[in-house]
Amino acid sequence: MIYGYIRVSTDKQSVENQRFEINEYCKKNNLKINGYIQETISGTKNYHKRELGKLLYRIKEGDLIICAELSRLGRNLFMIMEILNICMTKGCRVWTIKDNYKLGDDIQSKVLAFAFGLSAEIERNLISQRTKEALARIKSEGRTLGRRKGSKNRCSKLDGKEGTLAKMMEKKMPITKIATRLCVHRSTIYNYLRQKGDCNRY
Repeated sequence: MIYGYIRVSTDKQSVENQRFEINEYCKKNNLKINGYIQETISGTKNYHKRELGKLLYRIKEGDLIICAELSRLGRNLFMIMEILNICMTKGCRVWTIKDNYKLGDDIQSKVLAFAFGLSAEIERNLISQRTKEALARIKSEGRTLGRRKGSKNRCSKLDGKEGTLAKMMEKKMPITKIATRLCVHRSTIYNYLRQKGDCNRY
């Protein structure tokens, strides 16, 4: 499947310029768009809250997303890198017209994959450090850490996704890949399986 992605920040901006650029690009390269995803929303909004998030959830290996430029995906580097990482993990290609950028199976993408991994590791370390500092401060103030004794979180990010999760598990997909497709952390899946008594499968 080939998708055209169009985003403008306000309703005063027109989507027609981007649509024209994508159509002309496809004509020159003998490509046919199977569907357009267009939205009027700020690029600073998390992609989970945009139509782009729905697209990232359903894309499959071999699919292609074409947009006018990388800035249409997001307004900051880390968001764009996260989106491209999801596409790379799923085996989906991303091409941009103005930037002449192509995410695929080439050396440029492999270098980018290394950058993704490095930035993710740095971010995890920073989050861990900030969490430890915050917990130490709370503890020093004499406040109780964690949930109230006896309480239990009854909600899960996997609620409503049980069928999709079961199908992926039947296909013996790696937990990391399942987590990426369901847009959750792998620990969320492990906790869910543990609650269901099914964690021995992994």
